[in-house]
Amino acid sequence: MATCPAGHDSATDDYCDVCGAPVEPAAPPAAVAVVAVVAVEEERTCPACGAVQVGRFCEDCGHDSMAPVPPGPPPSLSGGSPVGSSSGGPPVAPPGGPPVGSSSGGSRVEPPSGGRPVGAPVRWHATVEADREYFGRVVAAGGPDAAAVGFPEFCPPRRFDLVGPQVTIGRRSRSRGIFPTVDLVGPPEDPGVSHSHALLVSTGDGWSVVDLGSTNGTTVNGAEDPLRPNTPRSLAEGDRVHVGAWTTITLHRSG
Repeated sequence: MATCPAGHDSATDDYCDVCGAPVEPAAPPAAVAVVAVVAVEEERTCPACGAVQVGRFCEDCGHDSMAPVPPGPPPSLSGGSPVGSSSGGPPVAPPGGPPVGSSSGGSRVEPPSGGRPVGAPVRWHATVEADREYFGRVVAAGGPDAAAVGFPEFCPPRRFDLVGPQVTIGRRSRSRGIFPTVDLVGPPEDPGVSHSHALLVSTGDGWSVVDLGSTNGTTVNGAEDPLRPNTPRSLAEGDRVHVGAWTTITLHRSG
C-alpha cells in the first residue's frame, strides 16, 4: 500500500484514492557500500633457503611455512655462498668458530711443524755402501784372505726398505734356497759376506741386529770386537752395521 504526500494510505500507487494527489514512488533503499577487504600478505624470510617469502609456500624452494623448519642454518641472505661452501677459493671459517673441517666433537690433531703426523707409523730403510774406512780396518787387522780382497772401484749405494718383523742379510744361493732381503750378491760382490750372515729384528720402535754365526763376523759402529753369534744388539737411527770385507749397512728412519 502506498502513502500520498498528505499522509493518506492509498490502495493505488499512482494517485491517492482518498485525495487524488499523485503518489510519489518510494525512494529506493540506501545503497550499501560494499568494502572489499583485501588481505595483505606479510613478507617474511623462508627458513629453508633464506629467500623473501610471500604466502604459505616459498616460490624459490617450495618450502611449506606450516611444515617444521628444516635442520641446518639457512644460506647467506646477501647472495654470497654459505659459510664453509666452496666458491672457487678455500673455505672460510666463521668468526670465533672452530677451524673449517674440524670435528664439532673434538679438535683435529695437526702434525708438528716439519715433522710427521701424530700416530703415523715409523718407517725404516737401510743403505748399503762400500766403506773404505771399514775396509782399511779389516786389512790392518789381517783378517782371513784380507790381502787377496780389493776395494771395489765402483759400488753405487743401494737402498732396502725394512718391512716385517725380520730382515735377513746375506748373499743369495739358489742351490741352497737362500734368498736374503738385503741381498749383497752384487755386483760388485763382497766375498767376505756369508750367505746367511746376519738378521735385523724389529723391536717395535727400532731394530736389533743378530749375527747368525757368519764366517767373518759382524761389527757395529766401527767396533773392533765382533758381535757374539745369535745375540741381539739394539740399533738406533744412524747406526752402522759392518759385514764382509768392505760393506757397511746404515739404518735410517724414512719418515
